[in-house]
Amino acid sequence: MLLVTAGSRGDVEPFVALARAARRAGHTVRVAAPDNSGVAADGIDLVSLGVDYSHLIQAQGVSVRAAIANYRGAVKPAMRKVIVEPARIALDFRPDVVVAHPKVLSAPLIAATLDIPHVLVEMVPAVTPTRAFAAAGTVTADLGPLNRLTYRAASGAAALFRRDLREAAGLLGTRVPRRPAPPAATLLPISPALLPRPDDWPPSVHLTGPWHDTAPASARLPTEIAAFVEAGPFAYAGFGSMAAGDPRERARAVVDAARRAGHRLLMATGLGGLAVADDLRGEDLLVVDMVPHDLVLPRAVAAIHHGGIGTVQAALRAGTVSIVVPFIADQPFWGALLHRRALGPAAIPARRLTADRLDDALAAAPRYAAAVAEVAARMPHDRGTDAALEVIAGS
Repeated sequence: MLLVTAGSRGDVEPFVALARAARRAGHTVRVAAPDNSGVAADGIDLVSLGVDYSHLIQAQGVSVRAAIANYRGAVKPAMRKVIVEPARIALDFRPDVVVAHPKVLSAPLIAATLDIPHVLVEMVPAVTPTRAFAAAGTVTADLGPLNRLTYRAASGAAALFRRDLREAAGLLGTRVPRRPAPPAATLLPISPALLPRPDDWPPSVHLTGPWHDTAPASARLPTEIAAFVEAGPFAYAGFGSMAAGDPRERARAVVDAARRAGHRLLMATGLGGLAVADDLRGEDLLVVDMVPHDLVLPRAVAAIHHGGIGTVQAALRAGTVSIVVPFIADQPFWGALLHRRALGPAAIPARRLTADRLDDALAAAPRYAAAVAEVAARMPHDRGTDAALEVIAGS
């Protein structure tokens, strides 16, 4: 199996979890991924796509404006690597199946050239049209019959990178077709306990449940974090790779709100989404780069985060209420979905984050605990990587 992904940690971690499961099942697996994702890939045959999304995020931040401003200098060269390098890797590896992130626009070309199946991994519901909801990353409102139209944005991406697709096709000794062949199957590593499967999805689309590595029973938190966690109730805050706006003012709002609510606070700064000024430091605040969600979130009274699907599902699995502060892309979709399903307070857009709004959300969080606990009780029934491997093997 050749697994190819693109993006930051949240895009790489599920693919590495799938690779581990595939190896345990006896498959030969190679993962092609960006550099410096922060994901531990010990024992995995991991090759580089030659692009570093963490560096891009730290250099330009995460916003539509930044992406447009840096399109020619950063975004387009990165996408060229994501499109062309998988063709080189596939020719060397000669897989029996290619399993790819939607950004890997060359995956259908690779599959056609090598006469193998292509399995699409739809990390968030933004590719397969449905009447049930608008594509993640477009609007959060229900447009009814017009919901299906919002999925056209994904299908138009190939036109922006036609030259790169031609380069990949040249390496493969083929030509770019007018329309790429559809995938043999589509996998969404999302729990049906969170997102019920739409009735109008075709049978080839599968909600498998999340792909994640469970921390071994012997896993232990770093000493400093363990001491803080064991000292009593606390709230967690972390915005992952969301380097945008003023991280110091954002951190000040989070710390102020937690203190008003009487919560100690464990804060993960990630790639720059939060930055704590010296005058905010205190015994009730622990600031670290990152934390293992599986070991921390089950102990938190609430999780304040950006609403990436990985963190959303980690918090639900832990039975912890999420307070979503969305920045871009699919994050508003998950924040709205959690609130609509009474699984969390209304999302607070990052640009509107204040201590007052966050204080109100923290006060409301206990009202959602019972509903979150019900979802958490259903998520262990998700088969995740096992279900994905069954689909891949049968494709």
